[in-house]
Amino acid sequence: MVAEHQQDYSSVSAVSRAVGDKLGLGKETVRRWVVQAQIDGGHRDGVTSEEHAEVKRLRAENRRLREDVEIPQAATTFFVGKLDPRNR
Repeated sequence: MVAEHQQDYSSVSAVSRAVGDKLGLGKETVRRWVVQAQIDGGHRDGVTSEEHAEVKRLRAENRRLREDVEIPQAATTFFVGKLDPRNR
């Protein structure tokens, strides 16, 4: 909608306000969507939606892997303490 009505307004902010009012959304929400669409389309520098999703997925995977490593480390610490003759 913004692209269709861009020529009728003086700025992206103005058209974002008009479109936002029609959709019941805030001007800034619509403006950010326009900026992200420009990034995704290669017309503007920035992190694409795909790159953002990939980073989010990798962070979640990294968190799960760290949790998976913590369990054996805690078990090792526990059993080493049990096997230490000084603790008997």
